[in-house]
Amino acid sequence: MSKMILVLCTGNSCRSQIAEGYLRELAGDKADVYSAGLEAHGVNPMAIATMLEDGIDISGQTSDKVDKYFKMHFDFVITVCDNAREHCPYFPDNTKIFHHNFPDPAKAKGSDDQIKNEFRLVRQQIKEYCKLFVEENL
Repeated sequence: MSKMILVLCTGNSCRSQIAEGYLRELAGDKADVYSAGLEAHGVNPMAIATMLEDGIDISGQTSDKVDKYFKMHFDFVITVCDNAREHCPYFPDNTKIFHHNFPDPAKAKGSDDQIKNEFRLVRQQIKEYCKLFVEENL
């Protein structure tokens, strides 16, 4: 039976979307992966483009508010920003909560190249975290 994973962040536009994409790819049929936010800001086009550079298409993913998932049971909830951890709703049962605060690439400033590089840097950090998470928990 596959595990249920929810990745949670503030706006469900970048970090949680990237993590959802990698976890789906790395976990395969070992997990059903969802992402949500305390708010729903839409999937960031730069997150989509950055993931495509690494061969993963997240353009079909949706940006959802966490309350959409309140009636579902999750084995794991991963918060990817401090704000989500601080405001994470209570998940009953024996849900295991994990946390790692990644920088928000949507807040990057500078030239187009500087912003793209920030997205790539955060993408790599999330990819490494997701690989380790899958190895240790699935």
